[in-house]
Amino acid sequence: MIRLALLRHGHTGWNRAGRIQGRTDIPLDDDARAGLAALALPAPWDRADLVSSPLSRAAETARLVADRAPKTAPALMEMDWGKWEGLHGVELKADPTSGFRDIEDWGWGYTPPGGESPDSLRERLIPWANSLTRDTVAVCHIGVMRVLLAHATGWDFAGPAPFQIKRNRLYLLDISPKGWAAHPDPIRLEPRL
Repeated sequence: MIRLALLRHGHTGWNRAGRIQGRTDIPLDDDARAGLAALALPAPWDRADLVSSPLSRAAETARLVADRAPKTAPALMEMDWGKWEGLHGVELKADPTSGFRDIEDWGWGYTPPGGESPDSLRERLIPWANSLTRDTVAVCHIGVMRVLLAHATGWDFAGPAPFQIKRNRLYLLDISPKGWAAHPDPIRLEPRL
């Protein structure tokens, strides 16, 4: 069995403004950098393999909390939001002609215009996760985390999610040939000594 710990990247200006980032490479903001520099991965995760999305916000988060450069994995790239990248979700939701839906109404096939569905994301993530040979910390994006946690818990993007993703926490998955399982309680990053 391999354990995979998922960590969401720190805040960016677009996160704080409610803009959809997707694959747009928006850097961490200064407040996020300062906050992450004061945190560290708890043991034994500080010695696990470290990998991140190639997007700068994830790679920099990994460097800040681990004091080392991560390997990058293209599979961990955020979901492609297509024509909606950079737009405000609140405005899209207010426009009944946009096609925008809350995550509880997606299903695996929901696809933003010119983007990718959660199922497409799953098709690139599951082979990557199943190829891991050591316990690993993956610093990535909320879309990636939702898909991996949905796969582990059986949630199908219909109705409320059985998990809530917060920053500065590790979400643990057990991956084995017999199946996947998600741990119910995330582990907080520790204050740096």
